[in-house]
Amino acid sequence: MMPGAPLFIVGPTGSGKSAVALEAAGAMDAEIINADAFQVYRGLEILTAQPSAAEQAKVPHHLYGFLDPVENFDAAQFATLAREKVRAVVARGKRPLVVGGSGLYVKALTHGLADLPPVDAALRAALMALPNTEALEQLTSLDPFATTHVNLQNPRHVQRALEICLLTGRPASQFKQAWKVQSLPPCGVRLELPRDELYDRIDQRTVGMFQLSVIQEIHRLGSLNITAQKAIGLREIISGAPPDEIIPAMQQATRRYAKRQLTWFRRESHFLPVTSHAEAVDALVKLAAV
Repeated sequence: MMPGAPLFIVGPTGSGKSAVALEAAGAMDAEIINADAFQVYRGLEILTAQPSAAEQAKVPHHLYGFLDPVENFDAAQFATLAREKVRAVVARGKRPLVVGGSGLYVKALTHGLADLPPVDAALRAALMALPNTEALEQLTSLDPFATTHVNLQNPRHVQRALEICLLTGRPASQFKQAWKVQSLPPCGVRLELPRDELYDRIDQRTVGMFQLSVIQEIHRLGSLNITAQKAIGLREIISGAPPDEIIPAMQQATRRYAKRQLTWFRRESHFLPVTSHAEAVDALVKLAAV
């Protein structure tokens, strides 16, 4: 591995990536760079489980809670900022340690993003007004392989894939296929705890959020962009239901999200699978020494 090349810690929400990062950073003189699509937002510190102020004081942390949740932000913008942070960390003689569970954000750094056209606001508005069944029918007619590359149950994913097809004149799946031909040597770890341990951690963390006054945090928020609106637990909290109903609903939603994250990262062969925090730290220190 090239000196100063970033190392990655990926895995599902609740698996303890931040704790591993803190320990590994101390062992390899690293600085931590966030790669979580929700932890970039200011005002969502509790709900998105951002590292505490005390934790961030121990090791330099970057791209946490820096963005107002009304501002739009995507993987391309993240990649630009994260590369700037990586270069700055390397210039200081430190190791960049990229930590997060947002697969697209991570892949934007490891593989880059396809050169897609800018968003057409009028087209996007028109597609958002389409029933998902109609958007899906159009998408599959333009991109027969969409069923293997797009979450067809997610209207936003279907709309975005259709938007790419219409703007480029090419199947959206071709852009994802281009990623597959790129292979990388091991450049980090995939934290994959035993399922019972992961789910227990998720359940306990959710309860802890309410002890830290997550409801009050959400009630202080103003307008949110479309990404921030999808933060796990936000919909449940703003429903106004009592905590004894919100907590199990959040726990279930978080477990489902964790399963989707695992599915994504298991396809990424350049991350070494590890099943404990100690194994993760040991693997990262060894990779840093290569």
